[in-house]
Amino acid sequence: MTPSSERKPSGPITLERAERIARGHACENCGEYNYKRLVVEQTAPSKRSELGEAWRVTKTCGVCGQEHEMGISSRGEVVYVT
Repeated sequence: MTPSSERKPSGPITLERAERIARGHACENCGEYNYKRLVVEQTAPSKRSELGEAWRVTKTCGVCGQEHEMGISSRGEVVYVT
């Protein structure tokens, strides 16, 4: 078995993985990881931006109420947060 740092991605990330990435990103306003609403949707191929966004996340912080939008690439990288 190879160490996790040597594993190669087997393809595009799943919905579950995209949700874990989104929950692992702290609120831009207060720094908390508690979200009262989190919606992860696959981006339609016709609407993918030049950033390579595969998943679009909308979330609302459970502490300060700040709303965020996040884009995640098919490789699991956060490409933007607003």
